Amino acid sequence: MLVNCPRGEGLESAEEGQTAGGSQEVRLDRNENAYGPGSRVIEALRSELGEIHRFPAQPEKTLRDALARFHHREPEQILLGAGCNGIMQTAAWGLLSPEKNVVLATPSYGALEEYALARGAPVIAVPLRKNYSHDLEAMLAKVNDATGLVYLCNPNNPTGTLTDRSDIDQFLEKLPKSVPLMIDEAYHEYAGGSGAYMSLLDRSAKARPGATVIVLRTFSKAYGLAGLRLGYAVLDQEMGKSLGAAQARFEVNRMALAAGVVALGDREHIADCVRRNRDDRQEFVNQVNARMLRVLDSHTNFACLNVMRPAGEIRKHYQEHGMRLGAGIPELPNYVRVSFGKPEEMKEFWRVWDLLGSHPMAM
Repeated sequence: MLVNCPRGEGLESAEEGQTAGGSQEVRLDRNENAYGPGSRVIEALRSELGEIHRFPAQPEKTLRDALARFHHREPEQILLGAGCNGIMQTAAWGLLSPEKNVVLATPSYGALEEYALARGAPVIAVPLRKNYSHDLEAMLAKVNDATGLVYLCNPNNPTGTLTDRSDIDQFLEKLPKSVPLMIDEAYHEYAGGSGAYMSLLDRSAKARPGATVIVLRTFSKAYGLAGLRLGYAVLDQEMGKSLGAAQARFEVNRMALAAGVVALGDREHIADCVRRNRDDRQEFVNQVNARMLRVLDSHTNFACLNVMRPAGEIRKHYQEHGMRLGAGIPELPNYVRVSFGKPEEMKEFWRVWDLLGSHPMAM
């Protein structure tokens, strides 16, 4: 039996981050690092406040050089952006057009699709496989002379699932070298415990002569800097020069650059956040199993939960109780995406769930 939830009023008109009654919401909707940046980053930001009236200068080179050392690349192979989104927008402008399409998966992260459509570029969306990995053979079949870019998100958002590293290697071998591949590794740090995952930066296929590969990374997830909008791409020098010329000047702000340099070097804090996330993810699965629910196999800092009823009802129920969950997924109408909060926030999540009463159980 399903329990009918009471309907509240005024929720849609409440300011972001607050409930209709004015209290602070619990945000489990944007895949942020609930534990935030390390203390060294906070101190760096405080120190930088005295120069906030200045445009960024040397710090951009400092961060690019640090990232080049970190990834064993040349500085010219690093392109900074306002989050991964900033680089996607630049790539859409530089590589796509009404005559050049993009091939991507669905459901997946939707920013590039939005930028492509704004550019007037055709979007060819290929459904995920039944195990929620990318259907690489089907995607490859859609690639032709009119393809300007192929996009993979691994681990994938909003499902949290992986596409096996060997499948991606085989896909790269078959993909025409003239077609750039953009692979979004925003959740890289959280996926390292799986034998099915390996970054494209760490495998031999990355060096395939003539191939154009753009690997995206972000400081918005494990590094805890979502509010500063800082991301980067690792790519070949020619593509870096081309996309860099298309970027807005001073796209990355001074505070983000200063924080990024310190955050990159604070490996102890990153390791601690990854460990906490691993524990939080396991506890979420434990609670799912205790309630005989189902959840997709997550390799990220969020989970895609099968609520076995229209997901909009569940999101509404949570919003009425001061909690926000991820946006609806049209291809998965009975799933909600839940970002992992701190343990006390996740206890509240399950308390609110239990207010629903009885529910369908997974068999």
